[in-house]
Amino acid sequence: MTLHVVVLGAAAGGGLPQWNCGCSNCNDARTGRLRPRSQSSIAVSSDRQNWVILNASPDLRDQLARTPALHPTGPRQMPLASVVLTNGDIDHVAGLLCLRERQAFALYATSAIHDILSRNPVFDVLDATLVPRVPVAGGVPFAPAPGLSATLIPVPGKVPLYLERGAVETALIGEQTVGVLVEAGGKRLYYIPGCAMMTDDLRARLQGADLVLFDGTLWSDDEMIRAGLGQKTGRRMGHMPISGPDGTLAAFDGIDVGRKVFVHLNNTNPVWRDDGPERAEVEAAGWIVGDDGTEITL
Repeated sequence: MTLHVVVLGAAAGGGLPQWNCGCSNCNDARTGRLRPRSQSSIAVSSDRQNWVILNASPDLRDQLARTPALHPTGPRQMPLASVVLTNGDIDHVAGLLCLRERQAFALYATSAIHDILSRNPVFDVLDATLVPRVPVAGGVPFAPAPGLSATLIPVPGKVPLYLERGAVETALIGEQTVGVLVEAGGKRLYYIPGCAMMTDDLRARLQGADLVLFDGTLWSDDEMIRAGLGQKTGRRMGHMPISGPDGTLAAFDGIDVGRKVFVHLNNTNPVWRDDGPERAEVEAAGWIVGDDGTEITL
């Protein structure tokens, strides 16, 4: 048994280019000097016949269309077994609305994330008789598709932007932000598109993993501020930066991982540029910059 992974979308919320952004990356993506990328989501399977989608990107319709393994197998048959959500962010739940055509699949998430969906009646377009909403507790394995075992792993993060009220705790550990451990055939992959900081528990979990797809939102913590595109640091948004003494490259030093892939990259991130020094630095550290359509088989 093998573990198959397809990166459906490698960009953070807004994609590349972001519709209202005139940064150099977005402008170059509009003119063809950079490849456009869609918003964060991956698909996983043990047999290439039954697939699990991790996070339902707003770009999911187009992502499905350009991924032959996820095309219909009959008039109303899909190889989609389930969807698993890692948080309630718009860029991870809005794509559920693309799956409303009375298609059967299971929807797995923590109780807190399910509660967010249940409070918004627009998600009732997913017929509950066809799309059961299955609450999953952190640390408890479940079977999202034949041949796969998955476990939700709480990681430091925050509530979605639209639920922020007053003072915001950006490194909460609970049900609001999780990673996903997927196992098949003795192989282990972790999908963690949002993480505010590395913890000792997370470092221990990642040790020896065959594949880690990890939050690569920003290169530097003040990237958005220096670009004149916002007033929040990456950590304030719930994302640790790639660079710096407390960044992801430093945090993974000493963690034995087979392959490491950055996903959920913001439109401003300089690692999108193949010939830039930031790309060279992450590759020298053994990382791959994820891209739409990247496929990995373990």
